[in-house]
Amino acid sequence: MSEMPTRTLPSGAELPLVGFGTWDLEGESFDGAVRAALDAGYGHLDTAEGYRNEAELGEVLAEYDREEVFLTSKVLPKNLNYNSVIEACEDSLERLGTDYLDLYLIHWPNPAISLRETLSGMAELHDRGLIRNVGVSNFSAYQLSCAHHVADVPIAVNQIEFHPYFQRPDLVEYCRESDTVVEAAAPLARGALFDDEIVTELAATYDRSPAQIVLKWTVDQGIVVLPKSTSPAHIRENLALFDWELDADDTARLDALDRDDPVYDTPARDWTGDRYGIPR
Repeated sequence: MSEMPTRTLPSGAELPLVGFGTWDLEGESFDGAVRAALDAGYGHLDTAEGYRNEAELGEVLAEYDREEVFLTSKVLPKNLNYNSVIEACEDSLERLGTDYLDLYLIHWPNPAISLRETLSGMAELHDRGLIRNVGVSNFSAYQLSCAHHVADVPIAVNQIEFHPYFQRPDLVEYCRESDTVVEAAAPLARGALFDDEIVTELAATYDRSPAQIVLKWTVDQGIVVLPKSTSPAHIRENLALFDWELDADDTARLDALDRDDPVYDTPARDWTGDRYGIPR
């Protein structure tokens, strides 16, 4: 397997281009999936307090070398007050059984709480050494530009929904202009791309899986991908992206799939849920 390329963050930390996503993974399949990822060579794990699997992840991580894993977690939008950010991070660290996070993200923007207040809490966590890099998730260019303007610590990452059906060129371009690494959440459109005619045709042509075709197209743009799977074979396949190339014409065919069609980042939000909602 080829050496994993990385993106350099403002702190100098190296963020692997392929990480293992843990959204919606829990229960009996979780332990095996994370172990399969770490054993396959993933050096980048992504979780969140909202995923409710940090404690399980911590149990697995305890059996591996923590220094070899770039670990990300996220704070829920209801916990973005200054004190709440700090408490949420401390709780995540306790559940994960670690002294620090390599990256801590605002999971969703919360218009009801001052972004300056949230980022002040993030700066305090950074000053205390509890987090090494600060980032955001699901931020528009407008929200991200504001974060850059008021933050005392560089905004290193914006984790957004990104895949061939939802390419968001203006947002991606702003991230590049502002030296913000883009991470693709739901890089496979939560499975919607597996049956796409062009994707399946290219998979046959290259003798690769549909997932590999889409992930390769993404990492070729310098965008970090966070695929998830419970199948050890698929987990290994999703990492095998760097010893083959997509033809330019085939890349263009995937470029042309953009529909501006999200699977989760829709214009309106349900603010009432107990996990991702916010109090009235």
